[in-house]
Amino acid sequence: MQENRSSKELILKKIRKALLEKRDSPYPNLEDTPLYPKSDEFLEIMFAEELTAVSGNFIYCENGMDFIENMLQLAEKFNWRKIYCWEPELQNLLSEYEFPFYQTDKDFELAEVGITLCEALIARNGSVMVSNENAAGRRLSIFPHHHIVIARTGQLVLDLKDAFKLIKNKYADQLPSMISTITGPSRTADIEKTLVLGAHGPKELFVILIDDFS
Repeated sequence: MQENRSSKELILKKIRKALLEKRDSPYPNLEDTPLYPKSDEFLEIMFAEELTAVSGNFIYCENGMDFIENMLQLAEKFNWRKIYCWEPELQNLLSEYEFPFYQTDKDFELAEVGITLCEALIARNGSVMVSNENAAGRRLSIFPHHHIVIARTGQLVLDLKDAFKLIKNKYADQLPSMISTITGPSRTADIEKTLVLGAHGPKELFVILIDDFS
């Protein structure tokens, strides 16, 4: 017992001595060193590659017409019938081309698809930044089995810090109460370390980047 106490006291004495001694940092320029190697790749390509790597789906559209054509193809492929969209500007676009969707939360428990906007697309890791300030709120990106994110090219940034800059510039001191990032479909490997998609949210994530969207 005495030997254990002496060993403990010796260790604590060494720790106290080390804390009292001032030493220069062995890596003085560490904070200035870039975390990632420099890349000249276009952000669109980087984002598409990273999103695909985490089982997401990337679609690039030149304009609203191209967007509607892709939506029709997806609806036919997956046999979607319950498509929900609560964003006014997206509702206007869908209505312009007479694309069927639900504007309210009627029969929301049967929702198959949720179409939302986002705050930013983060190219470095293929993530989507969302908040509850958009009309979709918190539910539409989580409950339906398929989540479709609509983004403008101006929302595409390199890193997470750049995405937070967009948030800060947009909302100033009135930040949303919920800011989150989505990286691919919902997933878990809790059960026997077997990866399962769609365990706690959408099992399919589609990010549609529209170049000319106003």
